Amino acid sequence: MLKKSSLVLWGVVLFVAWNALLLFFLWTRPPASSDDHSHLTEEVIRLAQDAEQELERQKDLLRQIHHYSALWSKKRKKAEEMGRVPPAAPSNAGAVPATGTVPHRPRISPDAILPVLVIACDRSTVRRCLDKLLHYRPSRERFPILVSQDCGHEETARVIASYGDAVMHIKQPDLSDINVPTDHRKFQGYYKIARHYRWALSQVFRTFQYQAVIVVEDDLEVAPDFFEYFQATFPLLLADPSLWCISAWNDNGKEQMVDARQAELLYRTDFFPGLGWLLLSELWDELEPKWPRAFWDDWMRQPEQRRDRSCVRPEVSRTMTFGRKGVSHGQFFDQYLKFIKLNDRFVPFTQMDLSYLKKEEYEHSFLPKVYSAPELRVEELQGNKRQELGTVRVQYTSRDSFKAFAKALGVMDDLKSGVPRAGYRGIVSFLYRGRRVYLAPPSDWTGYDPTWS
Repeated sequence: MLKKSSLVLWGVVLFVAWNALLLFFLWTRPPASSDDHSHLTEEVIRLAQDAEQELERQKDLLRQIHHYSALWSKKRKKAEEMGRVPPAAPSNAGAVPATGTVPHRPRISPDAILPVLVIACDRSTVRRCLDKLLHYRPSRERFPILVSQDCGHEETARVIASYGDAVMHIKQPDLSDINVPTDHRKFQGYYKIARHYRWALSQVFRTFQYQAVIVVEDDLEVAPDFFEYFQATFPLLLADPSLWCISAWNDNGKEQMVDARQAELLYRTDFFPGLGWLLLSELWDELEPKWPRAFWDDWMRQPEQRRDRSCVRPEVSRTMTFGRKGVSHGQFFDQYLKFIKLNDRFVPFTQMDLSYLKKEEYEHSFLPKVYSAPELRVEELQGNKRQELGTVRVQYTSRDSFKAFAKALGVMDDLKSGVPRAGYRGIVSFLYRGRRVYLAPPSDWTGYDPTWS
């Protein structure tokens, strides 16, 4: 009954708004001559057609919400009967009061449902992503899969639909072009991606009212322990406010630069990695009101968003990308991304103590390890000299020296707001010719310089 009332109210609001718009249009027009009557008729017809298209989009979205809300209710009821999740939150959960303060939320259970949100568009190869997710998924109830599709690409939609109720297929309703600055016309795709992310994440947290989500894109393949990794690190994200995400990605994860024998190694990083990442609903409460129109991932790396928080990332990536074609036109793909090592063995993370990744404990162990390593010049490292030293440190003191050393050693040399990829307190850890190297600033490092970009 409540749902029917809401639909009626929605229809009334749209009807009133449409008539108000029409009246406003007529009142604000200058007096028309007889020659203008035909033009006025054309304008009214055009407005009516636009309104009809918008109503169809809204009706389609309401149908999706109704369909998936019913599925969600069944899954939640089953999960509650199994004792896996707390009762559903009230329908206004996540709403921000008029004062602008973030509302208090119930404590999130470490056993909360962790949906996987797959961001899709026009890649019919999304099948490769979904097949691996479904193959490695340990529990349908704990890890429901939602595929949010933009672009309206029919072939991709058919591929997603072929999975039936194994996944939830939702469609971003606004496929229109976006007005962008003249010099950003070639970046239209980045604006549409940001719009899609905002809509999809809002569906996850506002419509379905999940408390956390793992985000992947349609060109990612996951490792055998992808779900194990997130299941084990999720309680860490809940417990440590200095963390704001868990990522499955190592930006410097090329095969020759990681120790595959220590696939259990995890690090903190100040660089937002993305490419398979877990966030909490509280973070979306914070980010949604100021979500950018484009380039959302670089926006996440700005100090105003990061706020000195870190992510957890692995030594060996738990995702790899197979999508060379995209809005970035293969940027970095041929040089870095296609060489990323995907972990191929299962690590039982849930049976391990990961408390060492909490900020205070991590800095008490990681920083002494870095700065007790003997310092070596890049030339000595390249010449494979002083192998008896084992783990070594290469020190940089400026933006230019970082970029020069990184390039010489095969590390990604770009900086975002002064933060190096995979870096923590400016330190980047990797293998070079089989030995551990820390590319690090001086030990009296005081913070990132945003001009190093």
